Amino acid sequence: MTDAPIKQQTSTGFYGMAVASFGIALGSVGIALLYMDVDVWIRAFMAIAILYLTTSAITLSKVVRDRQEAGSIVSRVDQARMEKILAEHDPFRNPAA
Repeated sequence: MTDAPIKQQTSTGFYGMAVASFGIALGSVGIALLYMDVDVWIRAFMAIAILYLTTSAITLSKVVRDRQEAGSIVSRVDQARMEKILAEHDPFRNPAA
């Protein structure tokens, strides 16, 4: 148990690119909604659908990340238990004594 867990972090550039990409995609869809040649109720329906899709995508990414983090925590606990068992095991001990 001497190994410290490696903390994985994304770089600032990757984070900035993801935020910019999300903003550009959402902004371009919003502009397209404004300039569509359709009735107002169709625009409203499309806007609600886009917002629902966006919140669903954010929720899905959070759930996937939480599941992955939970798996890594269980893996670390199992590894710590195994290291403890191996550290306490003495192969030269006489079991009859």
